[in-house]
Amino acid sequence: MAGRRAADQGPRTARDCGVTLTATQQAEIAAARAASGATHRPSVAALEAMLFTPLPVLDHGFVRVIDYMGDDAAVVQAARVSYGRGTRRTSEDAGLIRYLMRHLHTTPFEMCEIKYHVKLPIFVARQWIRHRTANVNEYSARYSILDREFYLPAPAHLAAQSTNNRQGRGEVLEGEEAAEVLALLARDAGQCHDDYALMLNEDGAAGRRGLARELARMNLTLNTYTQWYWKTDLHNLLHFLSLRADPHAQYEIRAYAEAMMTTLDAWVPLTAAAFRDYRLGAFTFSAGMLAVLRRMLAGEVVTQAESGLSKREWVEMMAALERG
Repeated sequence: MAGRRAADQGPRTARDCGVTLTATQQAEIAAARAASGATHRPSVAALEAMLFTPLPVLDHGFVRVIDYMGDDAAVVQAARVSYGRGTRRTSEDAGLIRYLMRHLHTTPFEMCEIKYHVKLPIFVARQWIRHRTANVNEYSARYSILDREFYLPAPAHLAAQSTNNRQGRGEVLEGEEAAEVLALLARDAGQCHDDYALMLNEDGAAGRRGLARELARMNLTLNTYTQWYWKTDLHNLLHFLSLRADPHAQYEIRAYAEAMMTTLDAWVPLTAAAFRDYRLGAFTFSAGMLAVLRRMLAGEVVTQAESGLSKREWVEMMAALERG
């Protein structure tokens, strides 16, 4: 099997990707991509082409694949508990993967793993870390100094609180109000980081010892960028994406999930297609909902009051049925 991507194919530069990487990170990426060697381990050409390359997210963030293990064939192999990669046609493998996805047979998907390097705002990281089924190692502000980089939303994503969803957004802010909000976000983040730097006293100003890094970091705003390595298996990645790539997820974390969907399509295209059909683009009907649907199919006119469903259940069911 071919190893890592050869050096002559070359990565896109940090400037090409629209993200900020340090000189050290760029050197590490170049060295990793230049390395090549023979391996007996299965590899995926489409993902090899993306390996180490940052996919830009938000204004300063990115997602990049660092390493992976397994592919669609590994899922099939685990389900059949066979020795080799088999001689069955791709259509047969696709059929089995779709069966596994459809019937929630999840363990074969646990045979594949992937590791990401992610740069993200702290408030997004606090949402993300709720997914406790991954191995995580975050940049430590106890030992290192966080860069002066903050997430500032694009005007289209500055919105008021939703009137019917406590966790969502409503109408987009406009004019002076939007400009004021952006100015406040930029001012507060910049001032807090300036004070953080002052407290650290890394320049060694006379007469000042500086505050410990582990204490000074508490002054930073939640839109400050952090970084981490995040490693998980395919089953738990799909669970993450089913929640965070959903249209109802908060925009900022959804932007990361959508970038990761790009890597999923490259890595395990058969699994990704089944996931889009049975998980990401699907809706689960309860027993009560199915009973109502059977009555409707039989020609009965059913109202919410007569359905036995709560108002919220009824609205969700009808929204799923009307989804274009």
